[in-house]
Amino acid sequence: MAEKLTGEERARELQPLLEAGWRLVEGRDAIAKNYSFANFVEAFGWMTRVALWAEKLNHHPEWSNVYRTVEVTLSTHDAGGLTMLDVRLARKMDELAGL
Repeated sequence: MAEKLTGEERARELQPLLEAGWRLVEGRDAIAKNYSFANFVEAFGWMTRVALWAEKLNHHPEWSNVYRTVEVTLSTHDAGGLTMLDVRLARKMDELAGL
């Protein structure tokens, strides 16, 4: 099982994500981000690519899609908060979105 990020890890690993548009979720130990694409096909294609990585990591996002917008929240439920799995998946999502 993944371990929650320590205070030092949080500072080191979350700051670059926050600078890249991720935000802390109020009332939860989670991060969230909204992605906007040109259209539904691009949004759904990105979600499909992310899904393949999520399976590889055995770590799945909370997300919703409305037309060209995808809202994502990451937290490791088994650990009760943020872990390196969330950091890795957030980085991969940004990479797959071309950010």
